[in-house]
Amino acid sequence: MEYAVVAEELRKTYWVAEKEPGLFGTLRHFVRRRYRRIEAVRGVSFALRPGEIVGFLGPNGAGKTTTLKMLTGLLYPSGGRAEVLGYRPQDRRPAFLRQITLVMGNKAQLLWDLPVLDTLRINAAVYEIPEAEYQKRVRRFASMLGIEGVLTQPVRKLSLGERMKAELMAALLHHPRVLFLDEPTLGLDVNAQAAVRDFVRQYARAEGATVLLTSHYMADIEALAERVIVIHEGRLLFDGGLKGLVERFAPYKEVRLDLEAPLAPGDLAPFGEVVELRGQSARLLVEKPRLTAVVARLLAEFPVRDLAVEEPPLEEVIGRVFREGRVA
Repeated sequence: MEYAVVAEELRKTYWVAEKEPGLFGTLRHFVRRRYRRIEAVRGVSFALRPGEIVGFLGPNGAGKTTTLKMLTGLLYPSGGRAEVLGYRPQDRRPAFLRQITLVMGNKAQLLWDLPVLDTLRINAAVYEIPEAEYQKRVRRFASMLGIEGVLTQPVRKLSLGERMKAELMAALLHHPRVLFLDEPTLGLDVNAQAAVRDFVRQYARAEGATVLLTSHYMADIEALAERVIVIHEGRLLFDGGLKGLVERFAPYKEVRLDLEAPLAPGDLAPFGEVVELRGQSARLLVEKPRLTAVVARLLAEFPVRDLAVEEPPLEEVIGRVFREGRVA
């Protein structure tokens, strides 16, 4: 099998009923209902090879979750083709469902009032995992996530980070070959985010699993994915490496300055875009062709104690992609 996941001109259209406010609007809604067409996904195409970890980026409402739901068979495409591990997701065949998982950071599958182990045992029964293998996987995952001591506690008594780690255990207990992760670190603190990222990385490496990951935390993408797919308003904007994303949508460098005396924003404006100015520290975005000349002028004209030239943060690059909305 050449590709683990294929989306070919994938589309999803919704017809949403519109209702005017007030009694008249309610009556009219019953008699003559009006609908508005919403194109959530508009001809998105990409393919993932086995073992790839790919970041799936876009602003809220871009169509990321809708795409994931079509690839897992929860939604039927309005057009195009989806294929995962050789199956049509919308057929929801048992052999297909045994090989995938969908983890959503804002949804829970753990039983709230029962210990984590109860949900894990239910999942083991559903996927017909032998007892010895079940025990082995629970010990391995709990050790990797560092939650051995909470598995016997009711889910409602766990911290958010502990619950998310337990959710991952439950979602991966059947050893899926394709992971669709939708904001798995949503709301977690820095330490919990790092633990989840490490777990996903170790699992994917050990099992050769394919991962499609959405996240608003760019640290997740930078730590896990070498390739990113960016969509905006349901359309594909970019598909390629992180480095390629920066080179295409960020034709500038970030210059960090540490000055001996504070300056006004207007003093630095001729040199580039002033991103930040706090006391004696400043950050500028400078176009790459002008970089050498600008750095030389800054050193010559201002009392610079320290100067560093770096790539701009990925968050800023992605923000520009969304604002400009350029189609790949």
